[in-house]
Amino acid sequence: MGDEKVVILCGGKGTRLREETEFRPKPLVLVGDKPILWHIMKTYSHYGYNNFVLCLGYKGDMIKDYFLNLDYTHDFKFNPAKKELDIFNKDLPDWNIIFANTGIDSQTGHRIRQIQKYINEDNFFLTYGDGLADISINDLYNFHKNHGKIATVTTVRPFTRFGNLTISDTGNLVTDFEKKSIHHIGWIDGGFFVFKPSLFDYLEPGEDLKLEAEPLRKLAKDGQFHAYKHNGFWQCMDNIRDHEFLNELWDSGRAPWKVW
Repeated sequence: MGDEKVVILCGGKGTRLREETEFRPKPLVLVGDKPILWHIMKTYSHYGYNNFVLCLGYKGDMIKDYFLNLDYTHDFKFNPAKKELDIFNKDLPDWNIIFANTGIDSQTGHRIRQIQKYINEDNFFLTYGDGLADISINDLYNFHKNHGKIATVTTVRPFTRFGNLTISDTGNLVTDFEKKSIHHIGWIDGGFFVFKPSLFDYLEPGEDLKLEAEPLRKLAKDGQFHAYKHNGFWQCMDNIRDHEFLNELWDSGRAPWKVW
């Protein structure tokens, strides 16, 4: 536990979830009765990290309004004459949140570059505003500190729900077909990064700079990039099917990411 900042990328337009993001930014799309962003922040907060930097862009003012008005979602008493407000439910998160306007059309690398002034610690966390996991943030952080390099990415093996084919050695004959096979595919970037501030040396100016392109390639080439393999639950909310799946898990009481 410590003062390390948790940077969350909240500025994308979420075009593949247009049914929801036409009306709100993707991080505010609900899982249960709370935005997915709230679930992500609760995960970090559970491990003692309560200092957040939200990189805002598309409909960023809605994210500001959500947190500024969070107390009004509870029952309260208000005296207009005295301007006294009494919140009956005091169960509000003790979070310190920096709201950083990083541009409507900025790519991820440019958004991160703009929040350098808020990073004063030896390391900082970074993740996307649309992914949930049952990851141990403490284990991730210890892994990062132990290898001593600039960057750590959490790698995950997502499930695929496509039909699974068994093909003969000739490569032509299908010998079995399982229609609703659910199995892992290879390791991919699951977000939940940890960086040293040296990352900023790899971020060149430019609105179109993607963290996932040249910066991470250079870190890998320099031997400064390690993978923390997470074998547990991970799910991004990339489309309406993902959104429905996360809500099904939450509503059934089987949400694996609910570690708090």
